[in-house]
Amino acid sequence: MENLNLLMLFIALTAVGVIIQAGMLTGMYLAMRKSSARMEALAAEMKGKVLPVAEQVHTMLTELKPRIETIVSNASESSTLARAQVQRLDATLSDLLDRTRLQVIRADELVSRTLDRVEDTTDMVHKTVVSPVRQLSGIIAGLTTGLEFLLGARRRSDGAHAAHDEMFI
Repeated sequence: MENLNLLMLFIALTAVGVIIQAGMLTGMYLAMRKSSARMEALAAEMKGKVLPVAEQVHTMLTELKPRIETIVSNASESSTLARAQVQRLDATLSDLLDRTRLQVIRADELVSRTLDRVEDTTDMVHKTVVSPVRQLSGIIAGLTTGLEFLLGARRRSDGAHAAHDEMFI
């Protein structure tokens, strides 16, 4: 009997467990149906709002694609032209700098040659003009001193006594 009572108790507990489990499954089923209904409503709302926007974006992209390709192509051509112009400008500036350096070197050589010629001319003028003039000046000074001495000796002999020797005391 005891086994029978235990068996009945076990069967009763199992039945209660199965009923509770069936209730839980029913509750889960109802909750899933509510969630599914909400998800379907949300999906329908999203379809109603997102699909038109997606279609507009697709249409815009389809319309703008040739324009964007043109813009990219123009930008590429512009950068190629700009690069070519910068290279030409660089070549022109390099040529200008080279020519300027050459002209500075030529001007320096011209000034150096001119200064050398001026120096040579100065030396030649000194040798041909200044030295003979100094020699002539020395000869004239000597003649003047000699004449003064001779004229002074006559004056002294005439009675006019000049004290030229006292000047150098």
